[in-house]
Amino acid sequence: MPIAKRLHLFLKVIPIVAGLLVLKLLINRLGFEFISVDGLVPSLVAGAIFLIGFLLSHVMAHYKEAERMPGEMRASLEAIYDDIAFFEPAGGGRVDLAALRARLRQIVASLRAGLGVAGGHSHLETVEAEVDALSGLFAELAGLGMPEPYVVRLRNTQDALRKTFYRLSYIQRIESVPSARLLVQTLVVACLVLILFIKTAGSYESFLILTFVSYLFVFALLLIRHLDEPFRTGEGTIDDVSLFLLSEFDAELGGEGPERGMALDGTVQRLNPALDAKA
Repeated sequence: MPIAKRLHLFLKVIPIVAGLLVLKLLINRLGFEFISVDGLVPSLVAGAIFLIGFLLSHVMAHYKEAERMPGEMRASLEAIYDDIAFFEPAGGGRVDLAALRARLRQIVASLRAGLGVAGGHSHLETVEAEVDALSGLFAELAGLGMPEPYVVRLRNTQDALRKTFYRLSYIQRIESVPSARLLVQTLVVACLVLILFIKTAGSYESFLILTFVSYLFVFALLLIRHLDEPFRTGEGTIDDVSLFLLSEFDAELGGEGPERGMALDGTVQRLNPALDAKA
C-alpha cells in the first residue's frame, strides 16, 4: 500500500499543527498570553475529548453499516444474473445474456461514477434509474414463460438492491447529528484558543502539550468528517469503503475472470449434483 495513501489524513493535519505551534511561539514572544492556568482548562479539554468520542462512535456505526453494502449489492446482482442465466423460454431459444451482462455492468459503472469525485460522492440518481429499468426486463421474462415464483424472487432482489442504494445515498448526503458536530467544533476551537493564550514560561513542555492536544483535536475532526462520507471513490485514501467486490463481479461479467456459473476448472457448477451422477 502506498505510504502517501496511508498518511492521507496525517499529511493534512501536520501543516495545521505546525501553524498553531508557530502562532503560539509568536504569542509567547510578543507577551500576548493573558489566561492563567487553573483547574477549568483540563476539565474543558476532557469534556471536548468525551464529546469527540461520542460523535465518533455514532459516525462509526454508519461506517460499519456502509462496509456491508458492497457485499449485499454484489449478492443481489449475482442472484439476478444467475436466475436469468439458467432460464430457458418455453418457446425455445435463450435469453440474451450479453445484453444482461451489459446492463448489470452498467449498474456497477454508474455506481462508481456517482461515488466518484466528479459525482460529489453522492449522486446516485443514474444507478437508481438503472435498477428501476430492470422492471421492464422482468416483465419480458414473465411474458416468455418464467415461472411466477422466480419473477417474484427477481423483484424482491431488485427491491433489496433499491433499499441498499437508497440507504447508501442517505448516508452519503446527510451529515450525522449536525448539532453535536457543531458543539464539538466550537469546543475544539475554544480549547485551542485557551491553550494558545495560556500563560507559559515558553518551555518545551508547553509546546509539546500544544502539539499533542492540537494533533488530537484536528485529526479527530478530520477523521469524523471523512468517515461521515464512507464512499469517497477516487480520492486515494485507505479509509473509504472499497468496492473491490463489485469490481470482481464486473470483471467476471466482462470475461476477465471466471465465467458466472463455472468453476475455476471450467466445468459447469450444477444446482443439483445428482444430475452429474445420472450423467
